[in-house]
Amino acid sequence: MTGPDTVLEAASALPGENFSRVALAGPAVELLQKLWSSHGPLMFHQSGGCCDGSSPMCYPAGEFITAEADVLLGVFELPGCGPLEFWISREQFVYWKHTRLTVDVVAGRGSGFSVEAPEGKRFLIRSALLDDPTAPNAEEDPGD
Repeated sequence: MTGPDTVLEAASALPGENFSRVALAGPAVELLQKLWSSHGPLMFHQSGGCCDGSSPMCYPAGEFITAEADVLLGVFELPGCGPLEFWISREQFVYWKHTRLTVDVVAGRGSGFSVEAPEGKRFLIRSALLDDPTAPNAEEDPGD
């Protein structure tokens, strides 16, 4: 069962790391479960930029094509659904590599491309510095 204070950690996807860089707040888990029942398996992509580009975008899994310009930051096991990947553009990862990201939900219209847009809610990122700035790979590019 999820609640507003529940946090779901992603399994680390970066080589050599044993900690989570990304999490889902309880309201995000609940909305994702609802969206999964309508759209099937889902994924996130976090790019950089302004406006909607700075929000995490939720797509049906495989609809957004990832490549070498993207980093798989973590994989969630969404309760009652299945695996949900969280990708970030490599360029954005360079800026946020010292940051732990938490996907949350607020009222308001999201991007027209993200599946939550018709729900009157939008995903957003809450961030905090990693507890251990000497964590493995904190200074490395995950593609190296």
